[in-house]
Amino acid sequence: MTTPASVSFRPFDPAELAQIEGRIVVFADADGTLDPAARRIDRLTRGAVKRAVEGEAFEDATPGTSVDLAFPAGLAAEAVQVICLPRRPTAAEARKAGVAVGRSAGSAAVTLLANARRFADELALGAVLRGYTYRAQRTGAAADKTAGPVAVLVSKPGDYEDAADRIAALAQGVFFTRDLTAAPSNVLTTTEFARQLEGLRDLGVEVEVLEEAELEELGMRTLLAVGQGSESPSKVVVMQWKGAGGDPLALVGKGVVFDAGGISLKPAAGMEDMTMDMGGAGVVSGVMKTLALRKAKAHVVGLVGLVENMPDGRATRPGDVVRSMKGDTVEVINTDAEGRMVLADVLWYAQERFKPQGVVDLATLTGAIMIGLGHENAGVFSNNDPLCDAFLKAAKAEGEGAWRMPLGEAYAKQLKSDVADVKNVGGRPGGAITAAEFLRRFVKDDTPWIHLDIAGVAKTGGDSAHAGKGVSGWGVLSLDRLVRDRFEGE
Repeated sequence: MTTPASVSFRPFDPAELAQIEGRIVVFADADGTLDPAARRIDRLTRGAVKRAVEGEAFEDATPGTSVDLAFPAGLAAEAVQVICLPRRPTAAEARKAGVAVGRSAGSAAVTLLANARRFADELALGAVLRGYTYRAQRTGAAADKTAGPVAVLVSKPGDYEDAADRIAALAQGVFFTRDLTAAPSNVLTTTEFARQLEGLRDLGVEVEVLEEAELEELGMRTLLAVGQGSESPSKVVVMQWKGAGGDPLALVGKGVVFDAGGISLKPAAGMEDMTMDMGGAGVVSGVMKTLALRKAKAHVVGLVGLVENMPDGRATRPGDVVRSMKGDTVEVINTDAEGRMVLADVLWYAQERFKPQGVVDLATLTGAIMIGLGHENAGVFSNNDPLCDAFLKAAKAEGEGAWRMPLGEAYAKQLKSDVADVKNVGGRPGGAITAAEFLRRFVKDDTPWIHLDIAGVAKTGGDSAHAGKGVSGWGVLSLDRLVRDRFEGE
């Protein structure tokens, strides 16, 4: 696994500034006003910091705008990074400034001169999250590079007594999700995915792996239908974190390790990106790791359906009718609409076995959600306003874009089948909504439920809130906060 940078909070000591190696980070207001720590570095560099903020780079500065001073005279540091940050920043502004740190740091050690600024922990978290690079498939020196340590110098280290552990738990969960999502499908097979999740037992997570024979006995025919054209065996992994009693929150993830579309074969262009079609399962896995690392006082179960959707003589055909675990029959119109088939059975199983107080499912489900919301927001669908509002509040607090989408009977009617209880696609109009309506059919009326379509946010072509180009780990932070805010101690 990619190891996040270590974080420490230490007392601010002006006497040590000239001897600090690596990268030093200081802060200035948008108008160029330096904070006390930045003024000290400015004096040591004979006015270089002040000259930097008076230049073009800071003309229209907003939180996170930065400029580098390489090999500054008067310091042992290899660089000073000056970042725009208000004197009294919000948590979001502090994290954005931290992201600017991580974007530039590479493998260098970083020292943040936070001094008395608020949200020094958010600065550090942003720096650590943005410092991620997937290197597992590289060789030589490129494979060995790791992010350097992050030291945060503050006036009152006691205020951040538990911050380093919290940051480590969040970062390890996010990085676990990113590593899983980035891994190529010949490496992350269904078997290897399950093996990695079994490793969470070392953290106190109870892990069960349900194999094909048991899935068949349970009646999970919609899930099995997706994977029957692949040599990789279909599996369902059940993870339980029992940090409290009572009915759990259930997290359900789609884990299609590769999606060729089945008999409804995808176009060749861009098919290589379908290695990330298990992004929902990756997020569930990362959340479970974070909860275990921080010893969350909550009862949470994570269930992931792991399959591979391939064309083969045994593969499901368009026009086939498959019976779900619930008992409903599904007419398969398009074998490339496979994620909802996987989730249908796992959602039903989660409710039947665990009687959860709420269910959240995640899937890189539809291209339609990307057309509607781009790469800035995940689509949020729900049958329960209080649970949905709590999640949207958590996502906003964590800076992870999320936008609620509609549901309704008119959309559900598009799924009417002439030969079965339901068909698996409802046509192009409202495609993300009809996909959600398909899933809603497998959610019991009394179960609060959220469906998150993360197709546009799991992997992006440029910078996202806490990541660079590529896999983002979107959702781990928001779901962890949802657990903390709504389910801890219940």
